[in-house]
Amino acid sequence: MFPITICDGCREKALFAQLKARSGAVDAKITAAVAEILAVVREGGDAAVRAFTEQFDVRQRRDTLQVVEEVRQMLKDTTKNESGKAREITRAQLEEAAAQCAPDFMEALWEAGEKIRVFHQRQVRQSMVAHEPDGVVLGQRIRPLRRVGVYVPGGTASYPSSVLMNVIPAKIAGVEEIIMATPEQAGGGADRNILAAALVAGVDRVFLVGGAQGVAALAYGTQSIPQVDKIVGPGNIFVATAKKLLYGTVDIDMIAGPSEILIVADESANPQFLAADLLSQAEHDRLASAVLLSTSQQVAQATVAELETQLKALPRREIAAEALQNFGAALVCETLEQALAYANDFAPEHLELCVQNPMESLGAVDNAGSVFLGNFTPESVGDYYAGANHVLPTGGTPRFFSPLSVDDFIKKIQFISYTQPALAKARKAVITLAEAEGLTAHANAVRVRF
Repeated sequence: MFPITICDGCREKALFAQLKARSGAVDAKITAAVAEILAVVREGGDAAVRAFTEQFDVRQRRDTLQVVEEVRQMLKDTTKNESGKAREITRAQLEEAAAQCAPDFMEALWEAGEKIRVFHQRQVRQSMVAHEPDGVVLGQRIRPLRRVGVYVPGGTASYPSSVLMNVIPAKIAGVEEIIMATPEQAGGGADRNILAAALVAGVDRVFLVGGAQGVAALAYGTQSIPQVDKIVGPGNIFVATAKKLLYGTVDIDMIAGPSEILIVADESANPQFLAADLLSQAEHDRLASAVLLSTSQQVAQATVAELETQLKALPRREIAAEALQNFGAALVCETLEQALAYANDFAPEHLELCVQNPMESLGAVDNAGSVFLGNFTPESVGDYYAGANHVLPTGGTPRFFSPLSVDDFIKKIQFISYTQPALAKARKAVITLAEAEGLTAHANAVRVRF
């Protein structure tokens, strides 16, 4: 599997440097191709989206730049450029999809949805106003975004839980309209579990369009797909690159990288639990990272042995094995404090504290997307059920990014009111600062009032 590293001040640093480098830069060819797709969709609207969907989603074409050129030519040829709207899923179709789902799945969706609502309801901000003694009024209004787009993968990666996690906080924030884009399946329609989740979460409109062209349609708007103010949701490298390039045209949630988990464990931890939790992330992606930091060499050795055993039973064992081989690690630390310091430096997406007193250790955690406390809080309970959001920053970005929340779907508007006496009191300071910056018109805007 992977060797156990005894921390000595050097070997572990080299190992962490290797793990941090796994997310490399996006291929320049992908960036160039996505930029071309965005440009064509911006100009061609529904016709361009439909053409790209035919080429990518149905025919599974892989030469992206060639496809872009073919679509450009199709749009120029008015005899082939037939009119037509993007395919939209109706409310009745959402209800039909939900009715076709297993009852226990629907029960779990509704139950998880309610827990997500309860948690995120506590995040709601209030507008505020402050009245100063001199008559100055300062304040801030909290306003929801008007329209948000949620991208939902629909191919080999189908995650109805992500629909709940992305949509429910937006609903609680007061977003007026939520537009979901998800790829059309080869046989037509969309994944019924995803459509059921859209019903539970309260999505307003659903369009069957995927890939970079779907993201572009949300950002620019087409004849049938409304333009949104923000795009959230996971996707492949083309979707992630499109979101990155469109940032500024619209807001986005984050650029998510490969999944990762770091577990801090002491002698009280159960190696069987630890192995299962490491594999829960390794099965996601060949680039996923799974790291164990233990103060017990015996626990580390038992966990590595347990990984070998549990891996054999996994349907996705090839993916998990490659992730563990390339981006897995087991390190033995001298102290719990050392392990926590390394955890902060790595800043993992998921951090488990499988130690005797996890609440005490939580106070030492500065950098993590989400923290899971104790031996009976596996990462998967956070992914699906607990209520805290599972849309988390990756690749060390928990140093400065936060999990998706209600705050991501609001904007803040400041307001200021000065009386004449209050402005008179501030006059000298404002004029002095404005003139120091060479902005005499700024200074005069105050001076003329007196």
